[in-house]
Amino acid sequence: MALVTRQVVTRGRGAAQATLFGNLSGLVVHATALVVGLSAFLVASATAYTVVKLAGAAYLVFLGVQSLRQARRSLAATPTDTTAPELVARRGNPYRQGVISTVLNPKPALFFVSFVPQFVDPDGPVALQVALLAGIHILIGFVWLTSYASLVWRLQAAITRPRVKAALERATGTVLIALGLSVAVEQR
Repeated sequence: MALVTRQVVTRGRGAAQATLFGNLSGLVVHATALVVGLSAFLVASATAYTVVKLAGAAYLVFLGVQSLRQARRSLAATPTDTTAPELVARRGNPYRQGVISTVLNPKPALFFVSFVPQFVDPDGPVALQVALLAGIHILIGFVWLTSYASLVWRLQAAITRPRVKAALERATGTVLIALGLSVAVEQR
């Protein structure tokens, strides 16, 4: 949600949608990993889990620092400056940011490994059942994040003022850094 909020505030609704499609694509990666057994490996291997966890934490901290840097730019920029092509290009691809932030987060793998098997009939087509359950999870995520992005977008008039935008960037950056640090230090 912090990443989607950041995209709405800094780049608009389209970038937020691209980010959430990236997040959902990352969930497809985790669901596929469950089907082929990689999620079980990630959960069973402390080293693999730690590597993915630390990579995800580092990426969240990176995004948070980028957000804090953007907050400083927001105060100095005019409304046309924030949409300049060179600034948009520097901020990175929102779809890719969504994919990376989700794939490098071990929590979806843990969720799929912990909860999905409880609802799978071992005598039935396991891969199809996992795909259906993952699809339901992804659909719920799509509805929730799209609704959330739309709500933030409706508040756009209030949040596009330079001071408000900078404050939201600082808050989002702080949240992303805190989440990254939390992920880095938490135990399984």
